[in-house]
Amino acid sequence: MRNGSPIKMAEAFNVGQLDVQDRAALRRVTTFSTELQDISEVEYRQIQLERVVLAGVWTSGTWELAERSLQELARLAETAGSTVLEGVIQRRDNPDPATYLGSGKAQELRKIVSETGADTVIIDGELSPAQLIHLEDVVKVKVVDRTWLILDIFAKHAKSREGKTQVSLAQMQYMLPRLRGWGDALSRQAASGGNPGIGTRGPGETKLETDRRRIHDQMTKLKKDLKDMARSRDVQRNSRRKSNIASVAIAGYTNAGKSSLLNRLTGAGVLVEDALFATLDPTVRKSQTPSGRNITLSDTVGFVRHLPHQLIDAFKSTLEEVSDSDLIVLVVDGSDPDPLEQFNSVRHVLEEIGANNIPEIIAVNKCDQLNEEQLGELKRVFPDSILVSTHTGLGIDLLLQKIDDCLPDPSVEVMLVIPYSRGDLLAKVHQDGKVLMTEHNDDGTQVHAFVPSELAHQLKQI
Repeated sequence: MRNGSPIKMAEAFNVGQLDVQDRAALRRVTTFSTELQDISEVEYRQIQLERVVLAGVWTSGTWELAERSLQELARLAETAGSTVLEGVIQRRDNPDPATYLGSGKAQELRKIVSETGADTVIIDGELSPAQLIHLEDVVKVKVVDRTWLILDIFAKHAKSREGKTQVSLAQMQYMLPRLRGWGDALSRQAASGGNPGIGTRGPGETKLETDRRRIHDQMTKLKKDLKDMARSRDVQRNSRRKSNIASVAIAGYTNAGKSSLLNRLTGAGVLVEDALFATLDPTVRKSQTPSGRNITLSDTVGFVRHLPHQLIDAFKSTLEEVSDSDLIVLVVDGSDPDPLEQFNSVRHVLEEIGANNIPEIIAVNKCDQLNEEQLGELKRVFPDSILVSTHTGLGIDLLLQKIDDCLPDPSVEVMLVIPYSRGDLLAKVHQDGKVLMTEHNDDGTQVHAFVPSELAHQLKQI
């Protein structure tokens, strides 16, 4: 600990009761242990996050919450390919507008960087362009904030053309106000000497202005490309709607087990990895409910606390798999120290994308890792949830039945006898509708069901 005595993990933060020294303390968090992974390079700024120190500002809540946020930042850094050397947290009313930590604590952070031999500082928050520049000037190493770190991870994990385009656009939106030159590059004029090249000529256009114009042009192109891809996704989505197939989206916090659940429900064989944001490109698979109704299940990108707005905007067409679904299965990691906080973070993102009014089922995953007392606490916090384990299969059948029960009914109620010679229509009623009753008699199968309007019209013809 630096500049202050240790405090209890669950101590509530009360600004009025903190003395100046305690509030300004830069507290070291020493429980990190990560291994060096593959180093990724990101366009516009090569952030080789090899040996990093984490820093956060604690403005509200308990010390435990502040430490947990920094622990998550450590996992994000590990996913990006880093060795986390140390983490520090400072108590403040608000982050310092100039250097985020405040000038004195920024100097202390510089000493820690020097002592540990770190090459990067990662801030647990989003820095303004001015804060980024000023803090780098003090600590004398690269400074990366939480938003850019998440963008870096997305760039590393994106596989499809659409995913890569979405990440590139989000990176540019983030970097544009943070562009800056190094050395004399800021003041050098692109047209001041030699052949500046086509597109860079002009009366006194600086290197920085040229870079900004080029990024604006590239962003315009990427947005056009994404619109074209979105149209293709809309065609696929409309095709599923015309087929009267109900859609179920699997959403949740990153690494909560969404891909594992999709594999359990459909046998999809989707990549499962114990890493944050292992899934970026949505996967859609067909399945059937216990009643025989056809559905599609979509695995979507995971959410996280303070998910960058640039990503929500850029991934709009992908996230529409959630906002256009008939039902959401919201997966919660039951083994997390604070699953309710995870849940609330996911609910916040769902509200941002307009999916907060869609019916949902809460599936609490990883229950095989918990004891009876912990399971009881989860049922108290999430009373209407289904406890599942994608590892052992616990609760999967119950979840499927719950999905069957919660899917919205097709629009038209029918009560009729289907002749035995029209077994094809009876099969369609089971696949596309919701069957309430069937009874076999001499003339055929008596059926009471809700079916799509198009199928109801076909049934009226028999």
